[in-house]
Amino acid sequence: MSKGLFRSGMIVSAMTMISRILGLVRDAVVANLLGAGAAADVFLFANRIPNFLRRLFAEGAFAQAFVPVLSEIKEQQGDDKVRIFVAQAAGTLGTILLLVTLFGVVASPVIAALFGTGWFIDWWQGGPDAEKFELASSLLKLTFPYLFFVSLVALSGAVMNVYNRFAVAAFTPVLLNVSIIGCAILLHDQFSVGAYALAIGVFLGGVVQLLFQLPFLYKAKMLARPRWAWQDENVKKVRKLMLPALFGVSISQINLLLDTVIASLLMTGSIAWLYYSDRLIEFPLGLFGIGIATVILPALSKLHSSKKSSDFQHTLDWGVRFVIFLGLPAMIGLMIISPLIITVLFDHGAFKGAGIDHVKAVSLGVVAYSVGLVSFMLIKVLAPGFYSRQDTKTPVRIGIVTLVLNMVFNIMLAPFIGYLGLALATSMSASCNAYLLYRQLKKENVYQFSSMSGYFTLKCLLASVTMGALVWFTSRHYDWPSWHFSEQVMLLVVLLIIAVVSYFFMLFMMGVRLNTIKSVAITESN
Repeated sequence: MSKGLFRSGMIVSAMTMISRILGLVRDAVVANLLGAGAAADVFLFANRIPNFLRRLFAEGAFAQAFVPVLSEIKEQQGDDKVRIFVAQAAGTLGTILLLVTLFGVVASPVIAALFGTGWFIDWWQGGPDAEKFELASSLLKLTFPYLFFVSLVALSGAVMNVYNRFAVAAFTPVLLNVSIIGCAILLHDQFSVGAYALAIGVFLGGVVQLLFQLPFLYKAKMLARPRWAWQDENVKKVRKLMLPALFGVSISQINLLLDTVIASLLMTGSIAWLYYSDRLIEFPLGLFGIGIATVILPALSKLHSSKKSSDFQHTLDWGVRFVIFLGLPAMIGLMIISPLIITVLFDHGAFKGAGIDHVKAVSLGVVAYSVGLVSFMLIKVLAPGFYSRQDTKTPVRIGIVTLVLNMVFNIMLAPFIGYLGLALATSMSASCNAYLLYRQLKKENVYQFSSMSGYFTLKCLLASVTMGALVWFTSRHYDWPSWHFSEQVMLLVVLLIIAVVSYFFMLFMMGVRLNTIKSVAITESN
């Protein structure tokens, strides 16, 4: 089990790394084309709405409800019943998504007014940001259909993951990035506002991702004609589990969307600064946190169906240990070298705003988000501890508490430090979310953080702090902002090598070995 989880986790992380790297290239193209001004604010807004719904419904609530039920059917009733259930889920979900998508396209001005309140008020009063509202309404008509395609992609990916074919679903997001980059390069001169080219890339990316996965479903003998089955027993079970899960695992996405609403009331650039900051945080989060969560949910669901409670706890402890192992150095590293990373990736073309230090603004946002990076990762691992047991009510209660806390933190901080208050509030509420999830798992005797994992965490923290001090000491001796791009890239590579080598060297000196990371159960010798 442990070797299989580790190997699967590495496969997902490797595929995700390709996607995330291309995602950063995509963001660099967006920054070069649109900068961090009004056009960037509007495109990122129009792109965030369907992505929010995708994470909330498809990858969030639906996946967490669908995978445990699918695993249970597979273990107890066999592949033939799985094939029928997949067809029923695809037909039911697809029909609902089609109706939602059509509504979103038609009602795009209403959606733009709802989530871009500040722009709508300006449009209503004839203010300087009126054009933002009009552009957002138009772009949403192109980006909203992405929800339909990518939700079916998420369903297909969930099926592949249950059958331990993780690489297909993990690689698929690469195609979205390729589509956006391609459209940005080929079509941006065809429009007076380059954001339209990017929006078309989002639409095409959804189509291409779905078409890519269909042959793999066919090969796995899981491609069947979709059926409407609203009253089917298993579909009803997914519906029942899905409703409360809407808040559970996706609470951070709701917080980010609320941040977007508030940011539309702040100075121009706030949404773009938050977006670019979040994108840097999403790299390690997607690479490690989501990667491990992807493989751990089917494993936990299978262990729960088999009533192996001890293995269940050891597997969950392994997931927590793994994200701490990678999350702590990522958090400290981003805090220290984010200005250089942002300069290398984004500080070109339209991003160089006159009189505005976008690099500094984004790097401060990265620091604020980094405070909660480990918590973001832990949520991705702890939440499956509930969903794999088909308990979606407990996370929703915790999610509601966290959502309220996030808004309180926003009100406390945003008036004083603007967009940084929104980022910091998100990190603080995520930490509360992770703690409450863990406390409830412990209270239910489902999972308790092991003493050996505690010692391991202290070792990772010490190694991360040492690594951070060494990287900071090295970087502070160079006046890299005045350097050429190639020189900045070389320095970044050198600092990353120093970070990786020093971190693993410190862990090795403290007795940590690869088996500590790979094994579900760890021993006193580690």
